Amino acid sequence: MMAAAVAAGGIFAFRDARWEPDPQLEASPAVRVPQPAPLVLDNGSFQLRLGWACPDPEVPAEPLLCFRSLVARSRGARGGAGVETHVGNDLGSPEPLRWLLRSPFDRNVPVQMELQELLFDHGFQRLGVSSQLKVLVLTLGPAYFKDLMKPPTMFATSNWLDAKNCRRINLGGCQAAMYLQRLLQLKYPGHLAAISLGRVEEILHEHSYVAEDYREEMAKWRSPEYYEENVHKMQLPFSNKLLGSTLTSEEKQERRQQQLRRLQELNARRREEKLQLDQERLDKLLYVQELLEDGQMEQFHKALVELNMDSAEELQSYIHKLSMAVEQTKHRILQAEVSVEVDVVDSKPETPDLDPLGSEHSMDDVESMNEFEPLFAEEQPEVEKAVTTVQPVFNLAEYHQLFIGTERIRVPEIIFQPSLIGEEQAGVAETMQFVLDRYPKEQQQKLVQNVFLTGGNVMYPGMKARIQKELLEMRPFQSSFQVHLASNPVLDAWYGARDWALEHMNREEGWITRKDYEEKGGEYLKEHSASNVYVPIRLPKQAPRTAEASASSKALGPAPNNVSEQT
Repeated sequence: MMAAAVAAGGIFAFRDARWEPDPQLEASPAVRVPQPAPLVLDNGSFQLRLGWACPDPEVPAEPLLCFRSLVARSRGARGGAGVETHVGNDLGSPEPLRWLLRSPFDRNVPVQMELQELLFDHGFQRLGVSSQLKVLVLTLGPAYFKDLMKPPTMFATSNWLDAKNCRRINLGGCQAAMYLQRLLQLKYPGHLAAISLGRVEEILHEHSYVAEDYREEMAKWRSPEYYEENVHKMQLPFSNKLLGSTLTSEEKQERRQQQLRRLQELNARRREEKLQLDQERLDKLLYVQELLEDGQMEQFHKALVELNMDSAEELQSYIHKLSMAVEQTKHRILQAEVSVEVDVVDSKPETPDLDPLGSEHSMDDVESMNEFEPLFAEEQPEVEKAVTTVQPVFNLAEYHQLFIGTERIRVPEIIFQPSLIGEEQAGVAETMQFVLDRYPKEQQQKLVQNVFLTGGNVMYPGMKARIQKELLEMRPFQSSFQVHLASNPVLDAWYGARDWALEHMNREEGWITRKDYEEKGGEYLKEHSASNVYVPIRLPKQAPRTAEASASSKALGPAPNNVSEQT
């Protein structure tokens, strides 16, 4: 994994690098004469690598083409020629086409032969390979691909394993990337679309590491100080332009003035409605007071009951307060008519709860007026402020940051604990212990002296130390072992296939000719020092039929003579 460069403030920006299209190469004459050079093809689930196994110094001893094992098919423009196909690095950026991306691999096993053929054709065409290709070396078993590779006359594979004792762990970089993507999307549901597979792979390759002791490392992350020192903040792209930020100061001022004028008109209309309502209430109270003055006591007491009042003093108090409220409202309406400036609405309640007939409407009006008070207060000439740029209520940059904490070690840990993603299988350490236990102790000691780590998954920082710790725990006390890390784990398979092809070029061992293919079919396997080994599979014996099954067969009657039983 590449070490990520620390940005200012401990914040890392996504590169979102575009893939450069694969160049169109021409095959060197050295790969044709004096004899055809083998074409080495490392068919990985992440990348496909092609190059020549040629001893001539003019031919590079490294892959000439490396591109992603991805294919995207689209219908093309309306009325166009048909389906458009993009392969490998010709995709440019995979994000716009992520819904169309297809891979020939399923759990690191090639299953889509049509897509696999598209990848091969793309590589051969860009490498300048003609139909006269004579020798091909594949880094996977020929049973998958010989039906696709009929033009070549020889096949070979560079796999080597002890078929009887080896064990496969059905995990790889694909599962790790998908696990990390699910974790981050659940953690940041607001950035679901922004957490793309490409950005997840960047986090996985440059910000993840393997913990030497997973539980101890997780306990450290509980400390706030440790978290602040080791968390990686990934900055998602965002726009700092707010709504209305493109308007000039004059336009903003004009828009605010229009809003305030509309509010002023609404306020004046509400005052007039309130004045009319209060005047009607006051007239009704004055009518009740006239009943008292005229000596009509029976009608007066009946009116007090309707008004929910107890005495004439309470009536006089309400009349006094309501008269003051009416006068204040008239005064404010008069000021609004003669003034060109916006008045400030008094925040105090203009009238108390006068009577049960109109108190509810009165208090609603007061609350409505209070809502508009801050808007009018901003436009007072005495406290007028300059219009400033609208500031966000929160930090937009921080909102678009992904805090990568324990995810840095949780994702690589699935190599050792597949149960983290629900896989019911053993991890690397348990598998190593299982394989070693299948050998005698003397051979175990020889094997642990040369534990070689290669492949893309061993590029996590801390992988070598973790393997050493696991071996120390599983091996006897004071026993020795050696763990070696490949200098270039990603290209080791290609380099191994190239060295094997150069060594066995003039031998018949391991090569499958066209005649062998036509005679024995695509499933034919020729064993050699670097091939898979045929191991017969012992099928379990069929369980004997139970007494109930026998009774049911007897009940059905004897079978016809021309039908024979098969087991």
